[in-house]
Amino acid sequence: MARPNNIERIRNIGITAHIDAGKTTTTERILFYAGRLHRMGEVHEGTTTMDWMDQERERGITITSAATACSWQNRHINIIDTPGHVDFTAEVERSLRVLDGAIGIFCAVGGVEPQSETVWRQADRYGVPRLAFVNKMDRNGADFFRVLEMLSERLASNFVPIQLPIGAGETFAGLIDLIEMKSVTYEDSSQGAKFHETEIPEDLMAHALHHREKMLEAVADFDDHLLKKFVDGEEITPDDIVSALRHATIALKAVPVTCGSAFRFKGVQRLLDAIVALLPSPLDVPEVVGMVPDSEQTKARKPEDDEPFAGLAFKVMTDPYVGRLTFVRIYSGSLQAGSYIYNVNTGKRERVSRLLEMHANDRTERREVYAGDIIAMVGLKDTTTGDTLCDESNPIQLEKIEFADPVVHVAVEPKTRADQEHLHAALAKLSDEDPTFKVRVDGDTGQTVISGMGELHLEILTDRLFREFKVGVNVGRPEVAYKEGIRSAATATGRFVRQTGGRGQFGHVEIELEPGEAGSGLVFESKIVGGNVPREYIPSVRDGIHEAMSSGPVAGYPIEDLKVVLVDGSYHEVDSSEMAFKVAGSMALKEGLKRAVPFLMEPIMDLEVVLPEQYLGDVVGDLSSHRADIQGINVRSDAQVVSAVVPLAETFGYATRLRSLTQGRAIFTMQFSKFREVPRQIKEEVVAKVQGLDQRG
Repeated sequence: MARPNNIERIRNIGITAHIDAGKTTTTERILFYAGRLHRMGEVHEGTTTMDWMDQERERGITITSAATACSWQNRHINIIDTPGHVDFTAEVERSLRVLDGAIGIFCAVGGVEPQSETVWRQADRYGVPRLAFVNKMDRNGADFFRVLEMLSERLASNFVPIQLPIGAGETFAGLIDLIEMKSVTYEDSSQGAKFHETEIPEDLMAHALHHREKMLEAVADFDDHLLKKFVDGEEITPDDIVSALRHATIALKAVPVTCGSAFRFKGVQRLLDAIVALLPSPLDVPEVVGMVPDSEQTKARKPEDDEPFAGLAFKVMTDPYVGRLTFVRIYSGSLQAGSYIYNVNTGKRERVSRLLEMHANDRTERREVYAGDIIAMVGLKDTTTGDTLCDESNPIQLEKIEFADPVVHVAVEPKTRADQEHLHAALAKLSDEDPTFKVRVDGDTGQTVISGMGELHLEILTDRLFREFKVGVNVGRPEVAYKEGIRSAATATGRFVRQTGGRGQFGHVEIELEPGEAGSGLVFESKIVGGNVPREYIPSVRDGIHEAMSSGPVAGYPIEDLKVVLVDGSYHEVDSSEMAFKVAGSMALKEGLKRAVPFLMEPIMDLEVVLPEQYLGDVVGDLSSHRADIQGINVRSDAQVVSAVVPLAETFGYATRLRSLTQGRAIFTMQFSKFREVPRQIKEEVVAKVQGLDQRG
């Protein structure tokens, strides 16, 4: 079967932004102008294609990243529309991991908002080339140049405007294309499908020439041919500029900035032009590098069809019609429906029964897929997010996707006996889809506890239990996922000896422990010399220590970030075993933690509230009374913006409180920042509560 798209004509892009910046509306317009939709849906009407879940349409937000594909200028564009709400940041993280380019959408009024910064840093981490689209130029208070200043100040990239708006707010009429040096205006009656390119108005020409000069200065350094023309004063063609801009964008040296109003049908076609002209194809990004399993060697895979097959599973979802779908980015090789592939992470072969190209929740069957494709596979039973799929005869392990730990948990219980039977199967499917959603059964109370990234995250998931899986649950109060740490170094001994007649158990270890670096988890080292602890037992010591970290000495919460060194020990030739050394390791850590001055930590959130000025005093006063530290208050053209850090425990029910204080006229965003030691009084309350539960249990 012939390849449907030459790889250099493929663009794998994501659309990312802060909540309510217009991502989904922009995607709807792109699909309409590219001929994929005959009628554009609207977020406020609940008719969008990309927000296909009931909860998304009711709330007007994107919850799950949706994949689609369209064509523009004979280029095949795979698009992933990602959520803006921080509770669903895992959706953005896994999307950026597999994309070649991204569009950051910014509100012309709000500018750079908290989730915009978070997503931008994620894209920096993965080295994803980007465009910026300043949306909502039709809104009162829109200010393109103020947003440009914010972009440069907060996001530390080289932002290069390639368009300028004509007017702003109610007077926004179109844009000036600085590459073509044309004025572009749109016909509202055609929903922007018809537009007119004319000469730039005289009163705007000096302004346009000034910014064109700045654009050329910004990119001339990345193209010798353009630099020579610029220095010599020769005529510079649009092709010269596009070539230099493309090179600078792919090298992460420039971020071209476009503008428009997706809702008012202005600027989207020019954005599509920029996508195909300036963002990379799979051939333009570095070849993927992975590890050879069971070795220290690395191996590169080129984005070519005749290379061995390699792909990364980045999303799992349950489709009511076709069952379990696994989304895969194919980095090299090709694959036919019905083939077997090898999962390096599980060591299992799996059969791909069907290959589907997704369009939100619709799908098109494909017989064969190729390097550069983003595809959904049916039939993979044991593959989860972050697994590498490859040719069994040429195995490679690609870098996994890292996700944040959940910070909120609630207890759930089934409403009826029938719900009881289906609850755990439904929860297993949801945790399979979402790496930041965890399920466990509390060993003391027997309750089922679910954990997630925030109140909204868990609210959506429990709603999905009922809607999709027909399982009703009663939900407890949200609880904070506290952690524990240590202040000082300590030494400890673990000695496990048991004689029960016949063969006994003997394990003896001596360890040193100290606080680890933030985010390091457990760092375990062995300095055993002379075989005092045989080499085969050392992994068991580590396992025992790791297990003991799940319950700290202050209130039984997990220990965060620890360095442990195994320095000595002894063994018995007959009675020693892996189990004995595992128990000894666990005993040693529990003893050492008590000596290392343990303390309790709570999650701290970054909070931003946008509100009318008349409510400022009430909102700041309320935050201060809930242990918040106000970081700053900034004036925006249409509102006040309060930035604060606040303990997660104080944020439960904040949406209701804020609505009451501001008559529903304020909005807020919140995201996890760090763990911090809890004040003494709060620590005592938490410990007393845990002890009370233990006594009841």
